[in-house]
Amino acid sequence: MVNGTAVGRRERKKAATRAAILDAATTLFLQRGFDAVTVREIADKADVSPKTVFTHFPHKEALVFSDEDDRHEHLLAAVSTRAPGTTISDALKAHYLLEIAALTSEPQRQILALMEQTPALVDYAEKMWFRHEDALVATITEEFGLSEPSDEIRFYVRFALHIQLSATREADPERTIDAGFRLLDAGWTRYLEAGG
Repeated sequence: MVNGTAVGRRERKKAATRAAILDAATTLFLQRGFDAVTVREIADKADVSPKTVFTHFPHKEALVFSDEDDRHEHLLAAVSTRAPGTTISDALKAHYLLEIAALTSEPQRQILALMEQTPALVDYAEKMWFRHEDALVATITEEFGLSEPSDEIRFYVRFALHIQLSATREADPERTIDAGFRLLDAGWTRYLEAGG
């Protein structure tokens, strides 16, 4: 039990350090902008070393997207745990709308404004979003009982991910999502009808 207690204490300390770094970074970024803040300043405010910051966050940009692992899991779960009779597209549409709605709450709205003012963050966010591609392709491939993904599955996922990126920039994201999936589903439905 001593080992278990030590491990639990270590994990709590690690989580507390991570939270302190995130709080410091968020405060400084929102006060002065992303580019004007150094990792050294974040470390000083969190009372840790710059090395400790990089132990928890491999890039400065990762401090703005600390929930990326959760977002990855939620995206895959939207497809893999969808209700019977719900299409993949409908599951993704609902998931995208929930994610976009969450961006309108504080502090997400402030983080989104920070992103829009910082080209490096926009670029990082887009690259990060497309890191989900292979996992989503694998999820759909497994559902269809295939040993390898088809070209159609790969293109479907790539385009479906693009729809969400486009929608976050629009005044009416729901309309954009509907239009994107309407176009995408025209080809996807033919593929499914042909036996996938």
